[in-house]
Amino acid sequence: MAEIVYALCALTSVACAALLLRGYARTRARLLLWSALCFLALTVNNLMLFVDNVVFPGRTIAAAGPVARSAVAVVGLALLLYGLIWETE
Repeated sequence: MAEIVYALCALTSVACAALLLRGYARTRARLLLWSALCFLALTVNNLMLFVDNVVFPGRTIAAAGPVARSAVAVVGLALLLYGLIWETE
């Protein structure tokens, strides 16, 4: 059951990123771009979690698996935070 949740989270993140990028292509509102980049990073985070827990259970894809996953998530949230603070229209 957890495998399905991991996969659905990754699919939801990539769908959000795609919709945000499509909106950015139409309107050129930069906040949509920063939001899309955040969701792309969250997609990578979810894919890393899926690989760690489903494809290679009991092992991590890197020596610092949980730290690497958290770093990717923090980068994504930092991109969104940058867009929220410095991109004003």
